[in-house]
Amino acid sequence: MKVLVLAIDRDDDFGIKAGVKGPVIGKGKCIDAALKLSLADPEDSDANVVYAAVKLYDELKKSGEFEDVEVALITGHPDVGVKSDIELGRQLDIVLKKFPADGVIPVTDGAEDEQVFPILSSRLPIVSSKRVVVKQNETIETTYYVIYRYIKEILSDPEASRVFLGIPGLIFLLYGVGKLISVSYPQSMSIISNIVVGIILLFIGGYAFTKGFRIQVFRALTNEFIQVIFGVSGLLIIITGMINAYVNIDAYARQLLGYVPQPGPIKFIFYIHAINTTIIIGIAVVLVGRIVQAYLRRDTHIWYNIAGLLILPTFWIIIDVTTRYALGVINFHSFGTILEILGAFADVIFSVIISTFIRRYLISWGSGGSGGVEESSEEIRVSESRA
Repeated sequence: MKVLVLAIDRDDDFGIKAGVKGPVIGKGKCIDAALKLSLADPEDSDANVVYAAVKLYDELKKSGEFEDVEVALITGHPDVGVKSDIELGRQLDIVLKKFPADGVIPVTDGAEDEQVFPILSSRLPIVSSKRVVVKQNETIETTYYVIYRYIKEILSDPEASRVFLGIPGLIFLLYGVGKLISVSYPQSMSIISNIVVGIILLFIGGYAFTKGFRIQVFRALTNEFIQVIFGVSGLLIIITGMINAYVNIDAYARQLLGYVPQPGPIKFIFYIHAINTTIIIGIAVVLVGRIVQAYLRRDTHIWYNIAGLLILPTFWIIIDVTTRYALGVINFHSFGTILEILGAFADVIFSVIISTFIRRYLISWGSGGSGGVEESSEEIRVSESRA
């Protein structure tokens, strides 16, 4: 019985790292290939697979159990899967033409290479198999290298190091400062803990928010400073308005309703009514900042923000009327309510007309008035041709 001891490199590390093209047939050639890979990458276990295959070849030769024994190496493709398996099958056919074996003993270094066993068994019987594990247990080896590469990736990648080292480092730093302060002022431990937790949550939340919405803070501060200032101002207006409405909601309720509603849908609707004005003002401030920034950049899309600013009164009226109607303060038959609704329709019409006019003007403004120059030059060319 002729037996082939077959070393398998499914992802073609021999070809990529050492420039060895498969198949490699014969003891001497296999040792040369393993030496080349060992010199190219001493940590690659595929070289040890070939050494183990050669060792097994020598043992079988000495034992005389089989009529003839040969050792070979087949290499796959970096694109592990269909491509690599087709290449392994092709190389195996070449080996079998040169050494028509009756059985094969595959030598691998893991479960991935063992997935090609069906390819081998479709051509000749598998007599036995051997898995090579270098130095330590396979599970420990795999875990060690995964952890090692993970830590190396974190330390080398600035973005990953900020997340996995920077944020935990900030948390430990703040807690360390808080602990040191609490030693001198033990009575303020509770306050210090709340401040530290608040800062940590604020930092983590801000980082997650900017990353989630792809907001580049430093770039925005340098390139869109005006828009950032107006945006922060508008956000502060909205937040302070919401806090003020929450603190004084009972007083507002007595003034508008004559009583304080119990917690529930009515009180929630009243809270929406109370923060309506500050939210609209905050959004208006944000839009003004965008308009100023677009004007300084001569951005023709400035009319989007102008249209949004002009239509804000309509949104204010909609929220005001619907919330007061839900609270039972007004009805749609009253003269004041009808005037508000008509005012909303008038604002929409006005916004559309003004926005259309501004858009036509800004197209010419954004192009630097080139359209007028082209028209005048065209008139000159027509008059010259007539002359």
